[in-house]
Amino acid sequence: MTATDRLSACFAKCRSENRAALITFVTAGDPTPGDSAAILDALVSGGADIIELGMPFTDPMADGPAIQLANLRSLGAGTKTADILSIAAAFRQRHLDVPLILMGYANPMLRRGVGWFAAEALKAGVDGVICVDIPPEEDQEIGPALRNAGLHLIRLATPTTDTARLPAVLDGASGFLYYVSVAGITGKQQAQQASIENAVAKLKAATDIPVAVGFGVRTPEQAAAIGRVADGVVVGSAIIDVVGSHGSAAPPFVQEYVASLRAALQAREPVA
Repeated sequence: MTATDRLSACFAKCRSENRAALITFVTAGDPTPGDSAAILDALVSGGADIIELGMPFTDPMADGPAIQLANLRSLGAGTKTADILSIAAAFRQRHLDVPLILMGYANPMLRRGVGWFAAEALKAGVDGVICVDIPPEEDQEIGPALRNAGLHLIRLATPTTDTARLPAVLDGASGFLYYVSVAGITGKQQAQQASIENAVAKLKAATDIPVAVGFGVRTPEQAAAIGRVADGVVVGSAIIDVVGSHGSAAPPFVQEYVASLRAALQAREPVA
């Protein structure tokens, strides 16, 4: 199944089941590169539909304390880009149809040339990339290289993305649009449900690609509320907290927590 097919098939399946997709984030190599496989498998076993695999970076400016610490643990364990690609490739061998997204910052993607990065990501079975710190107006390299390789460029929209700028964000975006529901870093802040519903309605009016909502989603109840209006719900820091608490013993705890989120997203009630 191709990169494009995996993501579109996943969202189509979730629509057919009348629910939002559960999108989960963990940092590659946290707590060590050797632990990543079991943690990723726990996400899938718990019911995650799409996996975001974070690329550890020394200056994760968009991330709060939980993911900052995950980056430090991973880098402290010696995780390199080659390890991330190896983790991705091994995941693809075990899970043929589960979409896998790399999420990170531009520096590691550009270090050896974005053409090299795109080719290696494709070879590893990655479906798409989220680059946090390159705005669309300045994306002369990463987006074109990813699209040329057949990978999705998943763009971010925020509460400050106004109607005038939204077309630039959507230009060249594919896979899904990631709505960052708070104007701040990842972690415990959460936007008011009404503001999320208004934002999702605005974004859906502007694009046909699925809209997923993240930043600050921690409880099954929050996930269920967002899942009633969005195509996908992204949970990251709360899972990272589980990994941080349990280390190498985290997989069963990760699976249990993800299963609670997935259960909350089953068959949503229609929005009036």
